[in-house]
Amino acid sequence: MGQCGIIAVHHDMSTTVREKLSRLGIHTELDLLLHLPIRYEDETHLFLIADAPGGQTVQVEGVIINTEVIVRPRRQLVCQVEDSSGVLVMRFLNFYASQIKTYAVGKRVRLLGEIRNGFFGAEMVHPKCRIVHEGESLAETMTPIYPTTAGLTQKILAKLIKQVLQSPQTLQALAETLPGMILNQYRLISFQDSVTCLHNPPPEASLDALQLRTHPAWQRIKFDELLAQQLSMRLHYRQRRSHAAPVLAPVNKLTQQFLAQLPFKLTAAQIKAFNEISRDLGAAHPMQRLLQGDVGSGKTIVAALAALQAIENGFQAAIMAPTEILAEQHYQKLAAWFEPLGISIAWLSGSQKKKQKQTALDDIALGNAQLIIGTHALFQNQVLFNRLGLAIIDEQHRFGVHQRLALRLKGLRSDRVPHQLMMSATPIPRTLSMSYFADLDVSIIDELPPGRSPIVTKLIADNRRDEVIARIRHACEQGKQVYWVCPLIEESETLQLQTAVETHGDLCKIFPDLNIGLVHGRLSAQGKVAVMHAFKQGEAQLLVATTVIEVGVDVPNASLMVIENAERMGLSQLHQLRGRIGRGSEASVCILMFQPSLSDVARKRLKIIFEHTDGFEIARQDLLLRGPGEFLGSRQSGVPMLRFADVEQDKELLAAAHAAADKMLSDFPELAQQHIERWLGDRAECLRV
Repeated sequence: MGQCGIIAVHHDMSTTVREKLSRLGIHTELDLLLHLPIRYEDETHLFLIADAPGGQTVQVEGVIINTEVIVRPRRQLVCQVEDSSGVLVMRFLNFYASQIKTYAVGKRVRLLGEIRNGFFGAEMVHPKCRIVHEGESLAETMTPIYPTTAGLTQKILAKLIKQVLQSPQTLQALAETLPGMILNQYRLISFQDSVTCLHNPPPEASLDALQLRTHPAWQRIKFDELLAQQLSMRLHYRQRRSHAAPVLAPVNKLTQQFLAQLPFKLTAAQIKAFNEISRDLGAAHPMQRLLQGDVGSGKTIVAALAALQAIENGFQAAIMAPTEILAEQHYQKLAAWFEPLGISIAWLSGSQKKKQKQTALDDIALGNAQLIIGTHALFQNQVLFNRLGLAIIDEQHRFGVHQRLALRLKGLRSDRVPHQLMMSATPIPRTLSMSYFADLDVSIIDELPPGRSPIVTKLIADNRRDEVIARIRHACEQGKQVYWVCPLIEESETLQLQTAVETHGDLCKIFPDLNIGLVHGRLSAQGKVAVMHAFKQGEAQLLVATTVIEVGVDVPNASLMVIENAERMGLSQLHQLRGRIGRGSEASVCILMFQPSLSDVARKRLKIIFEHTDGFEIARQDLLLRGPGEFLGSRQSGVPMLRFADVEQDKELLAAAHAAADKMLSDFPELAQQHIERWLGDRAECLRV
């Protein structure tokens, strides 16, 4: 058995208990030791009733002097408890008949709860209550409260954990995995002391520090967890760099021609990002880079330059987008840029006719197609690349890990892995980038191209629709174009479609003189493209759409957007949608219509989107609101998620773990491996892509 401390759980344990532990993810004794409390109760101190402070959980003891069931204003069990200093009422709104006998007059009880002033004077409602003898000793440590599941009591969990802590093998399970220099540098207490303290905190331990997880024992646990994640990600990063990739050094012939024909200059941030990508492409190991930038920051042009560098070296480049609308937009934009340079482009989507598809597949396999653009159709079995040198994945968070891997494996020729560039317009806060994306190199475009107009965001309640209609009429009379985005209805795509169709019908009646387009998820790919084309050409003044227009749509003349039921949408989605306007030189307005009865979270979301236009700040606020699990979406697949640490609250620990990881891997590789095994077990082998 290694120092990771994975030991078989007690053989004498019942199957039922095993099953319930399994539901909590507990399969080994080490799992039990790391099943840490969610909070604590202080039963080490006893207050006199008259001296007990209000507004906090306290423990008092006294004798029951009266017990009765009252029926008004509702049926409840009320007991009066007296000690030498005064009387307290204990009240139960839900109770069993047996409790009336248990809490009989003359019984001595110990109560844990919050004292409030109620109808009966000082009272505790539903306190933790147990019968005690006079002079019975108090708990010597704080009482841990563990996460549990139905049928598994706190008592059983506490007993099992106590048995494991007292077992002789536990010393090996809790062996130190950090070298002394790291313990000293970051002032960390030992792992064994931390685990023991968190399961049995001494009476002098600060309850606040334990509850808020700022106690040194918690700091050590959180550091270890963050370090395991960092070690795992850095190992995968190093492993990937050991593979061979085609060397795509800068040739600068096509790239210079391309830049010369552009009607605008690249921003400093675009040039910096491309230089980082260009340097990676020239290396003999596969690039794994994430290009992130706010909506409209010009990621596509940087991706185009990367594709040209691959093509100049005689390799193919592929661009994969999550939706047909976005893939089609890329195709139109890149065809206009690349065809004058003599580059042949193939287009591949799920809705293509058989003959078109076969022609594209043949061109890809023979190497006639130098740039291939498409949806997830690109990683289907029948797609065979001739010499894939670079795979570009747009809106990478929309694809699962296995889909991204499938595209990369398609390029495998003579053991060479293609380079991979992922793009995201959902900015990733720095703390997430350091933790969940530590296995990637990251390039950031942090400025918008000049000439973009600012977007003004307005919040308008649904009962003021008439004002919104008047604003649309005015915009269209001025020769401007307008988006009307229908609400996201998660329960049913049919309902969402119905809403879009009804809204389109209503607006056609209100504006009989306008040409109004309609685009939604059920339209055929050709139908969507035709509607979008008409809108782009200015043939339609108003476009009613579901959220299919969320990314990539670029119509500079559209300067007004109305988003209905904005409170139903996430921050990232609202920010993406809003980014469809403000693409010309005219000042643009985004109207967020909402139902007046807002939940607290919806109100916070709308406040954030109203106050901020910077995608990175919106993403940071979103992370604080939702936590990393939800924020990351499909990225979770294969990524060690955190149970104890919080990347935003524990920024300093994350920075320390980030720095310690490389030191551990270079100077203490065996300890690093043991540390990963302790914290990640089988998950340490998850394939990272």
